[in-house]
Amino acid sequence: MVRLEKLTKTYKTGDQALKAVDLDIPEGQVLALIGPSGAGKSTLIRCLNRLVEPTGGKAWLGETELTSLSQGRLRKARRRIGMIFQEYALVERLTVMENVLSGRLGYVGFWRSFLRRYPQKDVDEAFRLLDRVGLLHMADKRADELSGGQRQRVGICRALIQDPDLLLVDEPTASLDPKTSRQIMRLIVELCQERRLAAIINIHDVALAQMFVQRVIGLEFGSVVFDGAPDGLTPDVLTQIYGEEDWEATIQKDEGRSSEEVEESAW
Repeated sequence: MVRLEKLTKTYKTGDQALKAVDLDIPEGQVLALIGPSGAGKSTLIRCLNRLVEPTGGKAWLGETELTSLSQGRLRKARRRIGMIFQEYALVERLTVMENVLSGRLGYVGFWRSFLRRYPQKDVDEAFRLLDRVGLLHMADKRADELSGGQRQRVGICRALIQDPDLLLVDEPTASLDPKTSRQIMRLIVELCQERRLAAIINIHDVALAQMFVQRVIGLEFGSVVFDGAPDGLTPDVLTQIYGEEDWEATIQKDEGRSSEEVEESAW
């Protein structure tokens, strides 16, 4: 589904954000990218949709080599790649519905979107998605009236209305409280499962990654140093990724709580 071959990014400063990263992601798999700040997590997902231009290697989405596309062909390919941003990237003065429908810009063209003349099937899908994430009653609210969690749900709908093959998610819980963070992660994973949608989630919260995703990729200085199941994140592995810390004590503290207590704390 998604394949990276020796993907490399070196900035003009000489800093190497990605060092020949090889990665294969099958259809329907949700994985988390973890690692300290500066490890290359955001650069990796932005190289995939070429918001950042890689300096070497190749990236494939299905049979399409993204790294070699012209700008015209890249615009079409980006229809297949949904993006959920850390800071939501909503248009504050527009309504929730208008923000969701903006995900169809790659299909309807400038004038139809400018005049708010979206096809009825797009409008129907927007209502369906808002209902799915619990925001149907807020369709006519302006974006600047929403809470952080509500804004992130609108961003999820906007990405999904593209009907993408791949979802790129950049720090979806960075500005949210613990309860809302778990709700948003649970929602993203459930929607991906419903749609057989592959997703790459850049996330700092290791506990959230362990709780919700199928696979974890650990980056350190632009290189993959861990690729495996969440339960493979042992204290030694976390030390390799993040550096020295009392990871054992953290794991013991979490393991000392019952599953009922963990779930209750999420709500």
